[in-house]
Amino acid sequence: MRNELIPDEAAEAAFDWLHANVDAIAEARAQRIYLTEYRKVLKARIMKEHDDEAIGAQERDAYASPRYEEHLHGLRIAVERDERLQFLKETYFAKIEAWRTAAANRRAQI
Repeated sequence: MRNELIPDEAAEAAFDWLHANVDAIAEARAQRIYLTEYRKVLKARIMKEHDDEAIGAQERDAYASPRYEEHLHGLRIAVERDERLQFLKETYFAKIEAWRTAAANRRAQI
């Protein structure tokens, strides 16, 4: 008797996807965290280039810098990739959990 809600093949495919994408998921999270933290380093470096100005002006110049804007664009891409992979991961985990529940229910009916 097959699991009517989630076929065994779908659960196996979910396991396979998770196994095949573990490195990509970890890399995406690491890149997102790195770029989030590096934003502070970049801001400080740009501010240091304007250390003859008041702190407020240094900060304004840092935020207005094309380098800072480019960094934020890269961070946006990293966040999007990380979120997409996290969503897919959660989807596959949910599919596996639904398969487990259905399999347990099926066993209880026997």
